[in-house]
Amino acid sequence: MVFDLWKQIKAKKFAPIYLLYGVESFLINETRQHLINHLLNEEEMDFNLFSYDLEETPIDVALEDAETFPFMGERKLIFLQNPAFLTSEKTKEKVEHNLSKLEAYIKEPSPFTVLVFIAPYEKLDERKKITKELKRNAAILEAKKLNEVELKSWIKERAALNHVEIEEEAVELILSLAGTNLFMLTSEIDKLALYSGAGNGINVHMVENLVSRSLEQNIFTLIDKIVNRKIEEALRIYYDLLKQNEEPIKILSIITGQFRLIYQVKELARRGYGQQQIAGHLKVHPFRIKLAAGQANVFGDKELTHIMKSLAETDYQMKTGGMNKELLIEMFLFRLHHK
Repeated sequence: MVFDLWKQIKAKKFAPIYLLYGVESFLINETRQHLINHLLNEEEMDFNLFSYDLEETPIDVALEDAETFPFMGERKLIFLQNPAFLTSEKTKEKVEHNLSKLEAYIKEPSPFTVLVFIAPYEKLDERKKITKELKRNAAILEAKKLNEVELKSWIKERAALNHVEIEEEAVELILSLAGTNLFMLTSEIDKLALYSGAGNGINVHMVENLVSRSLEQNIFTLIDKIVNRKIEEALRIYYDLLKQNEEPIKILSIITGQFRLIYQVKELARRGYGQQQIAGHLKVHPFRIKLAAGQANVFGDKELTHIMKSLAETDYQMKTGGMNKELLIEMFLFRLHHK
């Protein structure tokens, strides 16, 4: 996992070439920052830190730089952004790249340069010779979206980096409250670790009191309260959102999106799709599919159809009528509870 790569970087065990690819930008950005922090000191950064956009600059220019001795310090650090020649994606390349020169460099990299390819693409073209050569010789980070098991492992590892342990129930609760965004999760874990103090533990009570809820997670919790017929708690969440100056039309949009997801999950499950297949088909994180599937079991087909129609009517009234927008959502919640 990524933590193993970071540990090597922290121990100053640098590879001559790195390949960071995938769509999880947080993992790529963190790895990039780790390399900068541990490979160069502040005095060296102005002279030995370089970045090239390969959509604008030929690879030859970057390789010439890589083969030039560093002005100060022991190593250069060079980032190569957007190497589209590693993918099969169609791009409007403005420059031509001498890939044979790159292949030669990969086989014999400069001993005083760390070359980092940053490829923000979901997949690389494994059929291409240059891709094969790079994957054979580089230290690789596949920055993919983490599944539920990997997210739980991430939370535990992040806590361990802060020298604290985290209870299993607390891990589950953080995912439920903060969602699956790694930027958000990292921020919350670091905050909890700071509150807990090194050598101590993070428990459920701390998570309940300290973890910030995103708007989407608040609305998911609101819907969960409705599902379980807890109208008073649902309304309390709604009123809190209004106090935070959240726009009713935005709240309604996210409620609609969540019920649409519940409807889609229910329908696809009936057709025999597994949760992983549904996640891939809808391009939604598997953890969200798991939660929506649990909510889908509570609603019948006719009830879900009725809810979707009611949401459409509420949306129409909110955009065209003169009725109070806050009251429209409140009325929808009461109707849903009654139903």
